[in-house]
Amino acid sequence: MRTIATMAVALCALAGTLPAAAADFSDPTWPCIQRKVDRLSPGLMWPEPIDPEGLAALDPDTRSAVTDLAARLALRRLSLEDLGPRVADFAAAQAAGPDLMGLLFQASFDRLAAQRRTIMKGIQSYALKQTALAERIDAARAEMDAAMEADPPDYDRADSLEEQIAWDERIYTDRQKSLTYVCETPVLLEKRLYAIAQMLQAAAVTPTPSR
Repeated sequence: MRTIATMAVALCALAGTLPAAAADFSDPTWPCIQRKVDRLSPGLMWPEPIDPEGLAALDPDTRSAVTDLAARLALRRLSLEDLGPRVADFAAAQAAGPDLMGLLFQASFDRLAAQRRTIMKGIQSYALKQTALAERIDAARAEMDAAMEADPPDYDRADSLEEQIAWDERIYTDRQKSLTYVCETPVLLEKRLYAIAQMLQAAAVTPTPSR
């Protein structure tokens, strides 16, 4: 099994010719400059406790309305601004107070948090592949140096390794170009969840005090 130090050295060996794979080598599975947050908590975004069994306890029509709107809120291609009228219609039609809006937020949270976990697993897999490729390039460079220093020099092997290194570096660099967007995606999902929480709190119907 690779140690953290081994992977860090493999990546550092590319310094000066390839983009850095991580700002902090303490976690070789996380190549992003953004702080790694494994899991989000709905309690940090929603001000009141949410009944974990609340959604199942709703009548079928209300539950269907909640899950449908939650699915829309979780679609990143739909802007929250465009979904504002749907949220307002839902709140009015269901007389949705904080409790029901909390269930709507939890349903939205569950969908986006699942997407976020999948993306983070992909980032971690990506990081390990980049590390392996960095090690391959480093090993090929060492072998090419040895071929050139042999007596007589093995020019054919050196040429072959040079082509391999050039191709691997191109693959490495092409992958790195997408790193900024990929690493930003978990942060964007977190921001969307905070924005959804604020939208739903604002749209919640205030209960009428009993006399």
